[in-house]
Amino acid sequence: MLHIDTNHFPILAGSLTSISPPKDRDNTDSAKVTIMSSGVPGDTPANGRTFAVVGATGQQGGATARALLKAGVSVRALARTPDGPAASELAALGAKVVRADLEDPDSLRNAFTGVDGVFAMTTPAPPGGVEGEVAHGKLIVDAARDAVVPRLVYSSVGGADRHTGIPHFESKRRVERYLAESGVAFTLVRPTFFMDNFRGAGPTLEDGVLVLRSPLAAGVPLQMIAAEDVGHAAAAALLDPDDVPGGAIEIAGDELTGEQIAAVYGARAGRPARFESLGLEVLAGDEDMHKMFAWFDSPPAYRADLAATRTLVPAVKTFPAWLAAEQA
Repeated sequence: MLHIDTNHFPILAGSLTSISPPKDRDNTDSAKVTIMSSGVPGDTPANGRTFAVVGATGQQGGATARALLKAGVSVRALARTPDGPAASELAALGAKVVRADLEDPDSLRNAFTGVDGVFAMTTPAPPGGVEGEVAHGKLIVDAARDAVVPRLVYSSVGGADRHTGIPHFESKRRVERYLAESGVAFTLVRPTFFMDNFRGAGPTLEDGVLVLRSPLAAGVPLQMIAAEDVGHAAAAALLDPDDVPGGAIEIAGDELTGEQIAAVYGARAGRPARFESLGLEVLAGDEDMHKMFAWFDSPPAYRADLAATRTLVPAVKTFPAWLAAEQA
């Protein structure tokens, strides 16, 4: 069965007690980490542009940091514990790892001081849940305002502006509203379903057939985006806000039904494949997920413009491309 994490339901980035989500992988442990106590000195490149990234050791933040570094700008990678493998990997790529904590507003203000923009995302992880997510979102906005940050790019969720009633969508909408009232210039990136939710939770092989099971109803199209492409979109919005007309964009790289997703797995493996809907009953004990999949079952749910996404991120991955990269 597909396992769904609830960071605006795409990828759960980690405990809200820290600004840095759990590491995504442990493949770099030898790089020396440059740790700055305030984030201010020593991180201005020749072109003079510096961006702070909240959650830089997680999925979305890490992708944003890498995309910004590839663009040749300086990155302050915010982390509560900046000596871990993911932080070391970013340091090896040229990022300045900055010690900061969502429970310490002063550390946020210091890390945001003097930057040209901030990327941020929030999660409803325990112990705070959705209320903790809103509280942390407000702290980020307040710190950006106090530090006179020129622009804050906030990763929310597709549908946050459409009164879905889904708890972890509504919490992000509350952060969006607070941001809009703060006086801080902002851009909203609203991802759809994360392809990465299928990582380690794809189909099972049963009697020679790949079987993909999910609460998603049969025949219902689901818009999706790769977490890495959320980072590319966020970086593009930071580097040139005019690339996001209207200041908000819902992003997706593909739109497939459960049957089509199963077929992609089958084609990749050279095996027959089928999709089985488990129905909403399997989510009876989880109000948040039950409401979300019920929302999916009454399309249109997500309403991303795939062409607009591709304009912002020309190399945005389709689901087959994402799966091929995962299995390479």
